[in-house]
Amino acid sequence: MIAFLRGRLVTAKPGQVIVDVGGVGYLLQVPAGTLARLPAPGDEVRLHTILQVREDALHLYGFATAEEKALFEMLVAVNGVGPRLALAALSTLGPAGLAAALAEGDAATLARVPGIGPRTAQRLLVELRDRARALGLVPEPGEPAWPAAGGEAAAEAAAALVALGYSAAEAARAVASVGPGGGTTAEELVRLVLRRRAETG
Repeated sequence: MIAFLRGRLVTAKPGQVIVDVGGVGYLLQVPAGTLARLPAPGDEVRLHTILQVREDALHLYGFATAEEKALFEMLVAVNGVGPRLALAALSTLGPAGLAAALAEGDAATLARVPGIGPRTAQRLLVELRDRARALGLVPEPGEPAWPAAGGEAAAEAAAALVALGYSAAEAARAVASVGPGGGTTAEELVRLVLRRRAETG
């Protein structure tokens, strides 16, 4: 099992990247959120990975965060959901949107993903809601759901906090604690959260 790769980013294009690790070029399929977080080609990159072994091929999937990887693993464990559909779900909704849909039982949002119909959406809710909560990806009852109140900026801020090491639930609580008037952009929300954390120790 290949748990992660660290090396030089060679190329990046929608859906896939090539990483040079010790002179070996690894081709990884990645969701849109991971692609957006990559450095410039030539810089060092570290990606969480999943290796899928089939009779006729080996496929390597890369993720910028542990949360993306965990959600991908849960998605492909559901009957009828393969890697392509799992990547589409992560790319369309992002970890924040996917976790929010699971937390709120929002089948309509899940059905926005190309390839996910009403039946598959309901199956995902039934099979993944509790598993995602156990991993800390979905807030417990009474906690703010992903994305936190505040719309797109709050969702982006929460995703940025996850990239900094917060769990999904911690990021949701942190963004919600700033309040809807705390900032108008994701960058401002993140700054306020980090400032509050520094002040409180």
